[in-house]
Amino acid sequence: MSTSTTESGPLFLTPQYVPLPDIAEALGSIVTRVHQLVRDRQLIAVRIDGALRIPAEFVQDGLVVKGLPGTITVLTDAGYSDAEIIDWLFRADDSLPGSPIGALRANRSREVHRRAQAAGF
Repeated sequence: MSTSTTESGPLFLTPQYVPLPDIAEALGSIVTRVHQLVRDRQLIAVRIDGALRIPAEFVQDGLVVKGLPGTITVLTDAGYSDAEIIDWLFRADDSLPGSPIGALRANRSREVHRRAQAAGF
């Protein structure tokens, strides 16, 4: 993963895609629970080389990053595909500063949700 750092924390540029069993381990859960989280839109996955993968940055301290499911919902409602949502989350945004996923991991979900709502219009 390519990363850089800003005053407010890490700026993620490229997601570190990992298979679902790795996400299950990070969550202290089983793979079927991760599949359920994907079905429930708490997490999103993309198929890479035939396997579903999720950005490792979506999990922090054994939990789904706070505010991520709401952001996924807002962007889905705005017509974004899962791949576009991931791109949006990892794109640098000088107004945050950093990336939306970096802001979510820093517990600044309100700011991210406002930008996600604006992105839909």
